[in-house]
Parts: sequence; C-alpha cells; structure tokens
Amino acid sequence: MGAPRPGRRAEIRLLLTGRTDTPPTDGQRFFGRRHGRRLRAGRQRLVDDLLPSLAIDLPPDGAIAPDSLFARPVGDVWLEVGFGAGEHLAWQACRHPDVGFVGCEPFVNGVAGLLDQVARLGLGNVRIHPDDARALIAALAPASVGRAFVLFPDPWPKRRHHERRFICPAQLDALARCLKPGAELRLASDDPGLVDWMLMHARTHPGFRWRARRARDWRQRPDDWPQTRYELKQLKGPPVFLVFERTGDPLALAAG
Repeated sequence: MGAPRPGRRAEIRLLLTGRTDTPPTDGQRFFGRRHGRRLRAGRQRLVDDLLPSLAIDLPPDGAIAPDSLFARPVGDVWLEVGFGAGEHLAWQACRHPDVGFVGCEPFVNGVAGLLDQVARLGLGNVRIHPDDARALIAALAPASVGRAFVLFPDPWPKRRHHERRFICPAQLDALARCLKPGAELRLASDDPGLVDWMLMHARTHPGFRWRARRARDWRQRPDDWPQTRYELKQLKGPPVFLVFERTGDPLALAAG
C-alpha cells in the first residue's frame, strides 16, 4: 500500500470539503451530493488517516494499469461506480481476496462507510476514487477491468435531468473501452423509468450483449449479488438486475 505522497492528505481534504473538483473529462458538471451529516469522530479519522493511502492518484496524462494499484498481485480488477455505503463492494472484496476492487464515490459519508468496513475486515484489496467516476474511467487502460458494477444510480426522474443519468452512450463507450472481452457489466435499479433507460441504451450499444434469456434472469437476484440496506427500502418498486457481457474489440473504442 505504501505511504501517501506528500500533500496527498491536504488534497483529499480539499476535495471532500467541496473546495476543489477533478474536472470531468467530457466537460460535464458533477451534479450529485458530496456531503451529508457531519461524520462521527472515528469515521473522520479514517478519512484523514486511512483514505490517503487508498485513494487513487489520476495521472496528468497516460493510462492507469489498475492491477498496479495494489501492493500484492491480483488476478483481476473489478470496478464499482457509486458504491454508496460500501456494503456491496466490501462483501465482494471479502469473498474475492484475489481480485482488486476499485470503488468510485464522491459522497464523503459513503466513503467513510467503506473505510470503516475496510478497517474492520482488514481488506487489503480495495482502492478508492473519492470523486466523479468519469475521470477515473477515462484514465483506465483499455481492456484492464474484468467486471463493472453500476448499482442503483441516481434515477434523475425529471425529463429535463435525464442527461445527468450515468448510463448513457458516452459512458457506455468509456466502460466498453476499459472492460476486457467477456467482462460483465452489472446494472441494477428499483426505478422502472431508469431500468427502461438503461436497457434502451445498453441493449443497442455495439459493445455489450444482454445475457438474460427469461424473466427470472432479471427479476431474481444472482447468488453472488448481496442485498444492501438501500435496496431493502425498494423506494420505487422491486429491484431489477441486469447483466451484460462485453463483446467485440475493446481497442476499437480505445482508438475512436
């Protein structure tokens, strides 16, 4: 893991207090929340002391080989976009110690929640980007990720806000570029409007194939897909689980 480089703690403190932002590569603004209730003292210490050693430095140019982010060799790297309180990511990391996990989450309370689980469970295979996922995804090397999760993203239900939804042609291009051939893209939502939106875009994207063959494939939770506290709320309806496979040539989009 190693010690954070000089000045890293100060950079992260500025980022998490909202005084600076990593500019998104596509020129779009970030619209999500960064702050909730004030952190308890123990979790604030984790943000101050543990996060700098787990946070990912984005290079000014060049690509990140995500397997190089971990102190020990990993057999694969999985990416979670918007990990919320970190329950799903920590569950997966605990059960797949040979896989390196990269989690993106700009909400400081969620970051603190994952840090708490990393510390309690002794997880050495987790790295965190506490900012907009788009900048990290753009920096990942082509065909370097074996699985990606976008679970219960903000549905942005108002029509005028649909362009803020994470799953869109531009981000599907970016995910297709960094995913390995045959890699899984897992999507989930309890919002019917967002489910239709994600299906419309992902099913028509040339880089992905929906694996579902029957209704139970998307209605029934896969065995290796843990239930989280957020999901239990079922705010809009029963959750839907969508699994896509990366198809085609990843270098075609990398060059595009």
